[in-house]
Amino acid sequence: MSCLASCCAAATCGLCSSVASGISKRSARLAYCGLFGGSLIVSWILREVAAPLLKKIPWISTSHTHSTEWYQQEAVLRVSLGNFLFFAIFALIMIGVKDQNDRRDSWHHGGWVAKMVIWVLLIILMFFVPNVVISIYGTLSKFGAGLFLLVQVIILLDFTHSWNDAWVEKDEQKWYIALLAVSIGCYLLAFTFSGILFIWFNPSGNDCGLNIFFIVMTMILAFSFAVIALHPRVNGSLLPASVISLYCAYVCYTGLSSEPRDYACNGLHNKSKAVSTSTLILGMLTTVLSVLYSAVRAGSSTTFLSPPSSPKSGGKKPLLESEDTESGKEKKEAEAKPVSYSYTFFHLIFALASMYSAMLLSGWTSSSDSSDMIDVGWTSVWVRICTEWVTALLYVWSLLAPLFFPDREFF
Repeated sequence: MSCLASCCAAATCGLCSSVASGISKRSARLAYCGLFGGSLIVSWILREVAAPLLKKIPWISTSHTHSTEWYQQEAVLRVSLGNFLFFAIFALIMIGVKDQNDRRDSWHHGGWVAKMVIWVLLIILMFFVPNVVISIYGTLSKFGAGLFLLVQVIILLDFTHSWNDAWVEKDEQKWYIALLAVSIGCYLLAFTFSGILFIWFNPSGNDCGLNIFFIVMTMILAFSFAVIALHPRVNGSLLPASVISLYCAYVCYTGLSSEPRDYACNGLHNKSKAVSTSTLILGMLTTVLSVLYSAVRAGSSTTFLSPPSSPKSGGKKPLLESEDTESGKEKKEAEAKPVSYSYTFFHLIFALASMYSAMLLSGWTSSSDSSDMIDVGWTSVWVRICTEWVTALLYVWSLLAPLFFPDREFF
């Protein structure tokens, strides 16, 4: 038996080493996404099943007045804190070795067995920290989640301006026609979708003034974007305005759909207070994909915090300056290639995404709403609506700022 156990252990270690070696030769971003996605799945599972277990842990269950919702939030926040510390530690490491690109590459791409062990240990250790630490982290996570949403907005603005510039630079009639067609299509979708929101979130026989205000404000913002962008003194374009309008309509929808299920003006769910398992799974998958995309997109962007010393792919200086021998080629291919994004910012974005996901799964630490649902409650509603308004302000500022500061470049 001992021989069999030793063989199994050796095979397991060999498998882990093989997987880690494969990761180091490919894109490390996929592996970090895997760890982050795994933390979300662990958070969701513990949120559903860990409350009875946490009640038996004396340093967590310090009071008999804690509700089940409180224990669910504790489980989510503790996993999130472990994940946050993992990415924050590596962000700090990248800052510490910023003048040594070779070491940064090895830290970022390699050592995956050690990274997985550290990740697991950090999550386990978070269930031994005092409640006051988790309470402080929960408060800070609200600000971190807000910062993550702000980064999402800036990424969208940067993307729309880059998209518009890329098509304009082609300077061909077909691309101008494509710009006009996409812009008109986005505006039609934005206003059509806003009209549908009136049907879904303004049921007849109910006083839904707040919902009407949110929807009308969204339509006014969309119209204002076009007027400002097409003004003769503003160097704007209809494509970014239409895309931002469509995004604002979508954010308005997510905010309204986050209203409590027993709220009369939530026409989508006011007839059902319970959410099926399939609905929860779909909502969780949507959340995971959204957060992962935003984190990878932000972390890979050279727009944010990319210092001049950041390693750039395709640089003129070769990674290895040795002679062009066969062994040298093999060694060069085996090593991880530098990437065109800031390592530090990449890990920092995943740390902020950990805070954001914790807020989604814990209902923004509000225990007044149903604990059986993800991202539902008035806190979620106002976070979404405020995100829409901040998006509108930032876009308008990107249009008007060149008028106030003509010597500076915006986007």
